[in-house]
Amino acid sequence: MKRFAALFSALDQTTKTNAKVAALAEYFREAPEPDRLWTIALLSGRRPKRTVTSTLLRTWAAERAGIPLWLFEEAYPIVGDLAETIALILPDPSRQSDRSLADWIGVVRGLGKAEEAERKAAVLDAWDQLDRTERFVFNKLITGGFRMGVSQKLMTRALSQATGIDEPDLAHRLMGDWSPESTSFRALILEHDPAADLSKPYPFYLAYQLDDPPESLGAPADWAAERKWDGIRGQLVLRGGAHHLWSRGEELMTDRFPEFARLIDFVPPGTVIDGEVLAFQNDRPMAFAALQKRIGRKTVPKKLLTEAPVLLMAYDLLEWEGQDIRALPFAERRAILDDLIAPLPTEAPLRASPLLQFDTWEDLAAERAKSREMDAEGVMLKRRDSPYRDGRRKGDWWKWKVDPLVIDAVLIYAQQGHGRRANLFTDFTFAVRDGDALVPFTKAYSGLTDEEFRRITAWVRRNTTERFGPVRSVTPQHVFEIAFEGIQESPRHKSGVALRFPRMSRWRHDKPVEEANTLDDLKDMLAAYGGATP
Repeated sequence: MKRFAALFSALDQTTKTNAKVAALAEYFREAPEPDRLWTIALLSGRRPKRTVTSTLLRTWAAERAGIPLWLFEEAYPIVGDLAETIALILPDPSRQSDRSLADWIGVVRGLGKAEEAERKAAVLDAWDQLDRTERFVFNKLITGGFRMGVSQKLMTRALSQATGIDEPDLAHRLMGDWSPESTSFRALILEHDPAADLSKPYPFYLAYQLDDPPESLGAPADWAAERKWDGIRGQLVLRGGAHHLWSRGEELMTDRFPEFARLIDFVPPGTVIDGEVLAFQNDRPMAFAALQKRIGRKTVPKKLLTEAPVLLMAYDLLEWEGQDIRALPFAERRAILDDLIAPLPTEAPLRASPLLQFDTWEDLAAERAKSREMDAEGVMLKRRDSPYRDGRRKGDWWKWKVDPLVIDAVLIYAQQGHGRRANLFTDFTFAVRDGDALVPFTKAYSGLTDEEFRRITAWVRRNTTERFGPVRSVTPQHVFEIAFEGIQESPRHKSGVALRFPRMSRWRHDKPVEEANTLDDLKDMLAAYGGATP
């Protein structure tokens, strides 16, 4: 644990990429293999499940520190992080421990099945033998919210330096449904068997947003374009007579979309397809709200299967006849994909995303302008000679999204942020006008500069009218432009609508509250662009 805590401190104290990679690479060369494996798991989102509630941790920490719980609760929002608050208030440990990271994770995982008294005794005992940084790490592991400010891409680069294995190969090895309980560092990294896990997907290739004019990309003939469909990015793996569907976040979604089991009858094994899962009916995509009904379910009732049938709109072919073909140019991969899908019967839930025909960038701009009527977010641009790479890369793939929808709204509630923004008000609730009343309709917490957050924080502190726990009601005085990607009907909200990906795009100093948008404006937008009730 001391070595891992030292790594955490080294990563936390620098913003330089090379320094972070160097610290990680040194750790991967020196740490015991079980600790290396758990570190890889933590940095790739495979954290232990929460085993103790935050309420119990706060209570035990205040008791151990000899302070009243109310004082702890006052300190917590100022520090902005529960694990750090606990680490700061606890008295110095009475002894030291040389136990490894893997050992302590074993302790954390064992708390889940223990009685409350046993859990308390184990946690207090741990706090009494760990220093401040080690306690912070331990607390993060308990709460299941561990983050180290390092992307999986940087971690993979460091692991490559430590092991001599190429980054793309490592990125693929780290995909799939593995955990430190089911494998070892040697089996996963050093002696990897590609046939060991037939469900394993490939790393997703991610595009950057195109902010410059498309003319900056050169000749239109060098590029292919297709719709950027509004669904769930997924990778369908067909190997060994079984199928597996993975989300971009490496979540296995197979059971949520049983329709894809039929593809085993139509698509040969040794095939991996990258595409978009869409609710699809009457030969066109349904609104994202229809698909959203199925996202959180482990099993899908027959009624929902009928109301929101899905298909995979295929973008790319990554594996064909058991061979990894990602190094082939996009044009060649796409030709094989088209030949695969063309003869499939209509009942097969798989289609090729149509390529858009354009000779000039003006032609493509006209196609992009049709996106919302096609229930798409914009267009994707892919260089015809590009390989399928891993992670987010600039140059070969671009997303050219349509401009967001916007509405001017009134700030009515504010709440402090967390972490480095713990002393700032960053989480806001906004309302639209309905006669003389203000009707709340969305929350937003991003889009302003640090300076704007500091200014609005100072204003909130001077203009609070009521407090509801951490939330403050403020004088309705400021108007903000709220940008969002979609709007849908929602009976759960007082306004009757819910927004998709809302954020603050502009602080409208030029607009008084009386000129903010109304509930009728919001409903007009729902009629024009909205989807079904979620």
